[in-house]
Amino acid sequence: MTRGQGQEELSGGQSMSSKKRIAAVAITIAALTAGSASVASADDAAGKGVFKTRVLAELVKAGTITQAQADAISKKLVDVRATMKAGQPDREARRAARAALVASTLGIDAATIKSRLVAGETLAEIAGAKKDALITALVAFETKEIDAAVAAGKLTAAQATKLKANLTKNITAGVEKIKGPKGTKGVKGPKVSRN
Repeated sequence: MTRGQGQEELSGGQSMSSKKRIAAVAITIAALTAGSASVASADDAAGKGVFKTRVLAELVKAGTITQAQADAISKKLVDVRATMKAGQPDREARRAARAALVASTLGIDAATIKSRLVAGETLAEIAGAKKDALITALVAFETKEIDAAVAAGKLTAAQATKLKANLTKNITAGVEKIKGPKGTKGVKGPKVSRN
């Protein structure tokens, strides 16, 4: 395939199709846009929008993508953001239901649990003798959520089976993990090469 037929030659004689190039650009812009939210400049009061527009304009100017491709990427990012915002109330309601379940299972108010987690305790330490009851309750909660997702057509039966297969192990690990301040995750594992 020639360059004009949708292939771009890369260093070392490799080539990348137009669709793959567009996908790579879109992923890069999404990552850069998400990372730029906290460093928006004074001339970019809206934050991400102007940055995205600038990056796409530079890619069009450099000939990396066409204006039509830039427009398609921009529209897709707007659509994804709208979809994520639309799902936010559901995620918050699910998070609140899960927190209420933990509090009722342990017999401790949510504020106390949150402050103890921020102080460095794990849910397992907070639960004490009720650790197994907490894990059982969380497994039942997540199983119900998975089943609801299957009923709503968001998951296939095969996906649900796969999620349920490791549910107890994953929930146990989550209960034993130190959350830290602002909901940070525990210590990361070693990096694995993906060659």
